[in-house]
Amino acid sequence: MATGVARHGTIEIAYEVEGPADGTPLLLIMGLGLQMLFWPDGFRRLLVERGFRVARFDNRDVGRSTHLPGRGLASPRVLLTRRPGYGLPDMAGDAVSVLDALGWSSAHVAGVSLGGMIAQLVAVLHPERVRTLTSLSSTPSPHIGRPHPRALPALLSGTAHDRDQAAEHMVRIFRIIGSPGYPLDEPWLRAVAARSFDRAHDPDGVRRQLAAVVLAADRRPLLRGLRLPALVVHGDADPLVRPSGGRATARAIPGARLVVYPRMGHDLPGALQPAIVDEIAGLSRRWAAG
Repeated sequence: MATGVARHGTIEIAYEVEGPADGTPLLLIMGLGLQMLFWPDGFRRLLVERGFRVARFDNRDVGRSTHLPGRGLASPRVLLTRRPGYGLPDMAGDAVSVLDALGWSSAHVAGVSLGGMIAQLVAVLHPERVRTLTSLSSTPSPHIGRPHPRALPALLSGTAHDRDQAAEHMVRIFRIIGSPGYPLDEPWLRAVAARSFDRAHDPDGVRRQLAAVVLAADRRPLLRGLRLPALVVHGDADPLVRPSGGRATARAIPGARLVVYPRMGHDLPGALQPAIVDEIAGLSRRWAAG
């Protein structure tokens, strides 16, 4: 595994890449407030086994990428009265900077939740850089797939003061937003949350990212212009981005394949990872076949 730092203007984006040097390039984009560590090891291993060269990165305001405390917090006043310091198009530019740093002229792009929103924008704003688009547990608009009343407060509640608190807080979140039909890997979640706390702890960064989500424009008019193989994956029990978000994304992208998994929530259950990887690999083959 190799690590590096991409630069988008004054923003530095920490990334890691793994898999065969001549593998098929695939960029993974993580969701709200989570570091790249939250892409499951087994999921990435399956992708590498299918011949992908897999890159992942910390979005701005999390992990080892640039944090922007001077940009203000996503208070109700900010969300209602003015644009925050950055938006989703800026975060899409961060993702493209990783492609540039890796020397990839184009790649398959997959994002989960907020990462799916960013991936959608990479595809519509930089179409020459995207071979295929996979949008997981995401939505094309902040007004579609709105969270269950319990879900978003759980994500934003509480502040951890040490790594043990951070680990338990993450487990509590995923007990609410995770998949009711599959076991939650609590030891893995605790370990990754603790490592994330050690790398960087900035709860206000989540709120700044959330501001970018809430104030984002409806992407459906832009998505209708896409001409690329696209996959939309969603769980029918997702309480954070409800299934209408996935359905709306698939309807907006011409020819997109929609896959809805029963009793899957807002996570990537281990039992479903092989099937999801098969879908991504199939999408890649579709692109290669022209």
